[in-house]
Order: sequence, then C-alpha cells, then structure tokens
Amino acid sequence: MNSSTPLYALHERIWHWLQAATIILLILTGFAIHYPDRFGLFGSMANAVLFHSWIGFALIVNGFLGIFYHFTAEKYYHFLPRSDDFTEAAIRQLRFYLYGIFKGEKHPLETDPRRKLNSLQKITYLLFLNVLLPFQIITGVLMWGADRWPRVFDKIGGLWVLGPAHTLGAYLFIAFLAGHIYLATTGATPVSLLRAMITGFEEPSEG
Repeated sequence: MNSSTPLYALHERIWHWLQAATIILLILTGFAIHYPDRFGLFGSMANAVLFHSWIGFALIVNGFLGIFYHFTAEKYYHFLPRSDDFTEAAIRQLRFYLYGIFKGEKHPLETDPRRKLNSLQKITYLLFLNVLLPFQIITGVLMWGADRWPRVFDKIGGLWVLGPAHTLGAYLFIAFLAGHIYLATTGATPVSLLRAMITGFEEPSEG
C-alpha cells in the first residue's frame, strides 16, 4: 500500500469516533436509567433519561451523516460482502481468529484503501448497521414518543414489549463493542489498529 495514502480518511475517522462516543454514552446512560442507585453518574434518573434521549438523537444524526458520506464518496462498497465472503473467505478468516493468530500466521487479508474489511467484518457490519442499529433506534424512538404517540405506543405493546426489546438490543451492542475492542488489538501490535484509526495509516504486519 502506498504509504502516502491513508487507509482511513479523516471523515471516516471522525465519524467512527463520534459513533463510538455516542454508543458508549448511550450504554452508560442506559445503565443509569435501569440501575439509578448503582450508576449515579448523571445526578438523577430524569437527567439520565434526558441525556440518553439527546445522545440517541445525536447517534441518529451521525448515522445519517455516515450514510451520506459513504454514498457520496462511493465508500459503501467496503461494507458489501461478496459471495465468497460467506464461504471460503469467511472460513479462512475464522480459522485465523481461532488458530492462526495464536501461531503468528499472517493475516489472510491485505488491507488497502479499497479493501479495508475482512469477510467476517463485512457480515458483522451488515447485520449491525442494517438490523441491530435500526432496531435499537426504532424501539428507542417509540419509547421516547410514548406521551406523543400513545396509540402507537400501546398498539405495539407498550413498555412491556419495547423495554425488554430495547434492553436486549443494548446488550447486543455491548457484545459487539467488546468484540470490536478485542479485535482492535489483533493488528501488527496491540495498538496498531487503534493508532490507524487515529492517524489514518496502518502499521504493516510482519511475517
């Protein structure tokens, strides 16, 4: 890869860190709402609900900005799996994560500005961005609008349905975040991928 060409453009890095910050803050405020006696970071449950709502809308705005950027800059293809991403490439990548990485084997994908995600990342992001994120946004907005659209809220099942559904989505977010952080340590060095998302340039792997 040309050392003068960043793997991650400035817009991508800003979008990534804004998305990460809003997701982490949503998780923290969500815990403060569910366990106000244990997570008193926001002063009161009412404050936690208010912060959670505003941060949620910030996530939505950032999401639309991300969609706008990836389509206008023609970057969306990074997230589109190919046919072999569900078969041979996925098996190679899974074997690397389960076995090869512990044996010091070379990563099966050589990243460059036109191919940044491996097969498992593509599948994960496809589900995350097109299923989990919209699900969490829809359930969150419906709960936020309980007093504004009471008929819709009650017709769906009210808090008895939306509450557990939104909580389940939150724990899936936490699982995704934990996996994302772990995989971010699997580069050439434990911090090389993190540094790449800050500087834009990825440190080449050895071997």
